Amino acid sequence: MGASVLKNINKNAATDKNIKNSIRFVIEDKKMKNIVVYTDKNESKLADVLAQIDDTNVRIESADKLKDYEMLNPGLVVIESVPNIKDVLMTTKFKAPALFIGDVFKGTTVRAVIFDFIKTPVDNMELVIRANALLKYKELRDKLKVVSTTDELTGLHNRKYMQERLEQEISRAKRYGTKLSCLLFDLDFFKVVNDIYGYEWGDVLLRSIADKLKQLIRKEDILTRYGDEEFLLILPNTSEENAFLFAERFRRDIEKMEFIPAGEEERHPITISGGISTYPCLENTEEDANTIIRYAEHALYNAKKRGKNKIVQFSQLNLGE
Repeated sequence: MGASVLKNINKNAATDKNIKNSIRFVIEDKKMKNIVVYTDKNESKLADVLAQIDDTNVRIESADKLKDYEMLNPGLVVIESVPNIKDVLMTTKFKAPALFIGDVFKGTTVRAVIFDFIKTPVDNMELVIRANALLKYKELRDKLKVVSTTDELTGLHNRKYMQERLEQEISRAKRYGTKLSCLLFDLDFFKVVNDIYGYEWGDVLLRSIADKLKQLIRKEDILTRYGDEEFLLILPNTSEENAFLFAERFRRDIEKMEFIPAGEEERHPITISGGISTYPCLENTEEDANTIIRYAEHALYNAKKRGKNKIVQFSQLNLGE
């Protein structure tokens, strides 16, 4: 069943509030694929054809809004009739597939993950086939990105994703003068769980820990499986004091958790240790993602050294230890 075509060419036809609501609908409907047709005309026959593609939202936008295409989270950008398109392409990079309608233009570089052309007059069947192919490319590319940045066991982000995001968050904290905290947790005596109950129950425990962390964090926090039994949490705009309160709450929750492997009558005691570093950590020191993580590792090592089941702040350490 085809999706409806959303038209908002006439600027006087909707208030700013309605426009924002319609944009929010397109962005939040993650199951649907968004196709946005850009044209300087009052209507688009192409949009009616594209609306026949299953599981799509098709939207018509004014040609002068092409530079803001990312706001609509498109799975496909269709450029039907955009005056001065060559000038637009000089300043616009398409992170979504783009489909150009009309003659192939030469002498201009198209910066896009993938793009295609359809000459006019447009054959409707060709339009649907090419649009579907570009949508499929976007879908597979998104899946590959998720797979490459996700830990298979826990579903958390992996170290590759974390490294990129931490560098971004450090840049943001530096620009706005805000605090950024990094928490590194490590399960105490995890090898004992694997040795006594087997690796399957070790995996069950790791997934349980990951799920508990997911329930506690904010939307803007970045949670990663850092090592075999290590979890790294990035807390933007968070002081060391607040990071410590969070870590202590989590440590107490883990200390009380009911972990009873199959065939056992009593719970197996589980504890966790943690190290905290907060950017900026040291004065007059150039600090990057690796530095911040190393400080958290140093604090974690100190927590283990002090008998485990503890949270240690890097700022409280004697660096000679």
